[in-house]
Amino acid sequence: MKEKYRNPLVTVDIIIEINGSLILIERKNPPYGWALPGGFVDYGESLEASAAREAKEETSLDIRLVEQFHTYSDPNRDPRHHTVTTVFIAKGFGTPKPADDAKNIGVFTQNDLPRPIVFDHERIIRDYFQYKSGALKKDIFSNDYQNKQI
Repeated sequence: MKEKYRNPLVTVDIIIEINGSLILIERKNPPYGWALPGGFVDYGESLEASAAREAKEETSLDIRLVEQFHTYSDPNRDPRHHTVTTVFIAKGFGTPKPADDAKNIGVFTQNDLPRPIVFDHERIIRDYFQYKSGALKKDIFSNDYQNKQI
C-alpha cells in the first residue's frame, strides 16, 4: 500500500505599495474580511511569477517586485489549509480595481486599516510597518523561534 503524504500548500502574499500606502482586498469568499492580495502558487510557476499573476488577478495592477520580505509558516495561519506563504514587497502601477476573489479594494495607511483582517495578515502588516520604520530587522527566523533550540 502506498503511503499518502500531506504537505503544506505554497502561497504568496504581496504588500503592494502606492504613494506610501498599501493595497488590501476585501474577500468575496470565506474567510470573509480584508487581506493582502495573494494566493496559491500554480504547479510549474515560480514564486515571483505567482506574485505578479495574483496581484494582477485581484487588483488589476501591474507590479514591480522590490524584495522578498519574509516567509510565514504557522500551520494555523489559514483556517482552510496548512499553508506556507512567501511575502513580497512590490510597487503597484495603474488604477486598483477589484477582480477575481476581491469584492472590494482599498488603499490604506497604517492608521486607517479596515477590519477584520483575515489569515495572519495583520501580523504581516504589523511586521512590514515595523520593518519600514527600522524597528524590525529581517532575519532568518520568526520571533517565535528566536530563542529556541532547533
